[in-house]
Amino acid sequence: MAVHADDSSSPPAWAVEDIHVVDADPDWARLADVFAGEVRALLGDELTGPIVHVGSTAVPGLPAKPVIDLQATADDPSVAIGSAQEALAAASWYFVPRELDRRPWRWFVVRADQAGEHRLAHLHLMRPGEPRWEQQLTFRDQLRGSPALVDEYARLKVAAALRHPHDRDAYTAAKTAFVRRVLGGSQSTG
Repeated sequence: MAVHADDSSSPPAWAVEDIHVVDADPDWARLADVFAGEVRALLGDELTGPIVHVGSTAVPGLPAKPVIDLQATADDPSVAIGSAQEALAAASWYFVPRELDRRPWRWFVVRADQAGEHRLAHLHLMRPGEPRWEQQLTFRDQLRGSPALVDEYARLKVAAALRHPHDRDAYTAAKTAFVRRVLGGSQSTG
């Protein structure tokens, strides 16, 4: 399955949409449950553990891009994605080829809206034991436990989105030092 939602050679709108950070929405937890249910229905037999809500939308009160991040594990993520390829696409979940994603720790799947205009959710599918699993949980939990970190990260995210509204890589890079500090300095954030 390719990143393209249709047969054209240009990327779908959701793949190149601008970065918008919005105020925290208490409905994000419910949406995470809805999207986790979709993932469970599509990949359930291949999953080896829970589907967990991570990222900024998992931190109450934190402004974020309105995209729900989920993570899950599968013994062989390639097989899991491949075996559900048609069902994923039919449900508007699109696998981003690994050479485009460039993050070796995950198989990345994006849930787009029905029009294919906007991202609604991300699935970070990993192998069991992947260090990034714990890093994402640790980062989320550190923020959940510290209103001061939430405030600092909120300011950083808003400023980064304003500086880099068309460049996801630059937006992510602008947050790297903060993420490393929260995680203790040595973990990869890419």
